[in-house]
Amino acid sequence: MSDNSKQIPQSIILISTPDKKGLVYHISSVLYELGLNIERNDEYVDKENEFFFMRTQVSGESDEYILRDKIKKILPPHSTLKIQPVAKKNIIIFCTKENHCIGDLLLRHDSGELNAHIQAIVSNHNILESLAQKFNIPFFYIPAENIERNTHEKKLLEVITQFNPSYIILAKYMRILTSDFVSHFENKIINIHHSFLPAFIGANPYKQAYQRGVKLIGATAHFVNENLDEGPIITQDIIHINHSYSWQDMQKAGRDIEKVVLSRALNLALEDRIFVYGNKTIIF
Repeated sequence: MSDNSKQIPQSIILISTPDKKGLVYHISSVLYELGLNIERNDEYVDKENEFFFMRTQVSGESDEYILRDKIKKILPPHSTLKIQPVAKKNIIIFCTKENHCIGDLLLRHDSGELNAHIQAIVSNHNILESLAQKFNIPFFYIPAENIERNTHEKKLLEVITQFNPSYIILAKYMRILTSDFVSHFENKIINIHHSFLPAFIGANPYKQAYQRGVKLIGATAHFVNENLDEGPIITQDIIHINHSYSWQDMQKAGRDIEKVVLSRALNLALEDRIFVYGNKTIIF
């Protein structure tokens, strides 16, 4: 065994590749040869583009570098292979003033339900600092008033660099991030927004929706890219409402669905169940 060897007691293997006959058989043969046990396996073939996706959870002691080398020899050109340990990931949460999404994540984290370490909370307002203190999470207040956007984002990067998180979670962070900032974290920033109101903008979209008589409230969690609110969608959900809802009731219902959808999307990311493919996702 080489000095650079790395033992992997339990791992998730993620493969995206041009489709090829016999891939599952040959990959499984490598795993068997190296004494690894397949605990769960998920596959999908995009027949239109002839592209293959595979997520395999394995257990057993093996050398990661040998495993990686053997699988790479099987895969066609232009393939992607990731081997991730089954372990808690580190995350940073961005927020502004609203507490429903971040509060839900903090409670899940405190109860052990969230398979992650929340390393820090970053905000452009200090309103939620007391909430962070209740859960003993470091809080970084980085105001955005009276400074240039690139200067503000430089300060954000300085904080993030201290922690090197796997994901940044925008829990109702009410600032648009520049493409330059986003480029540092490709498919690593997860955002939540009320997707049911694309036509209603301004200070109180729920009041506008109430006046229009909408019948559905929904939320979308997606990865952030350089195009505003157009990143790959991770998960969505809706709830039905009716004429009896005031705009305040609609706002409450909207917040409820937002925190559920954000939590669900984050869990999918933490469990390595997401493949980003073009501008969409494959979810196992």
